[in-house]
Amino acid sequence: MTLSSPAFSAGAPIPAQFTCSGADSSPALNWTGAPADTSSFALIVEDPDAPSGTFIHWVLFNLPGNKIALPADLPKADSLPGGGSQGTNSFGSVGYRGPCPPPGPPHHYHFILFALDSPLDANSSYDASALRSAMTGHVKATAELVGTFGR
Repeated sequence: MTLSSPAFSAGAPIPAQFTCSGADSSPALNWTGAPADTSSFALIVEDPDAPSGTFIHWVLFNLPGNKIALPADLPKADSLPGGGSQGTNSFGSVGYRGPCPPPGPPHHYHFILFALDSPLDANSSYDASALRSAMTGHVKATAELVGTFGR
């Protein structure tokens, strides 16, 4: 499975509009090569370079198994148009919150997509840890896209 974005290439800087230095909107994502019998997708975006440990920027789950993309600028709401739900990020809010590292070297932002064999019994209070727990035994494939951002 392959994950990409029209907004940035693997290993390249994430444009400011998708960060706290801009509109803080979510970037569009596309994926290919999911197993044919994928029932749902989940996505976690994390910054392992954060000074206090891995910081979570986005938690999504129960995206329909027939999806192959997410548009840019998704609403910061529990439920998404077209299916799917969002969980709680490390800011304590639901939805995407973009890169916002302290001044210094660029951080690496890992967009990790999971193809699952079933929908998850989860809700917007789920953070990345709870989602990873719920996905145990259900992951069929994963894909990762890493972008960078520094201030």
